[in-house]
Amino acid sequence: MATPLIMGMAIAATAYAGRYGIQAWQAFKARPPTARMRKFYEGGFQTVMTRREAALILGVRESTATDKVKEAHRRVMVANHPDAGGSHYLASKINEAKDVLLGKTKGGGSAF
Repeated sequence: MATPLIMGMAIAATAYAGRYGIQAWQAFKARPPTARMRKFYEGGFQTVMTRREAALILGVRESTATDKVKEAHRRVMVANHPDAGGSHYLASKINEAKDVLLGKTKGGGSAF
């Protein structure tokens, strides 16, 4: 006698949980879009690299200390080095970004 009662309660609980799940999903889909942080900078390189662009390339702030810039340069360069299958163009831009942030630019820009 208790088994049909327990089965009925289990079915009713499952139905309520399913209904709640469907309502929650519809509310989630209907919410207004929010501004999301983008992980990557959208856009190409500028003709003359600025400190902002250099900081974006290396993933540091414009006012970062010298040792942090060198550390970030090394980290990004290891991932994009031409000898490890990376692009020569990107490697030159990474080096240029390091030079801009360290103040070693001569105005020559990238090799490409």
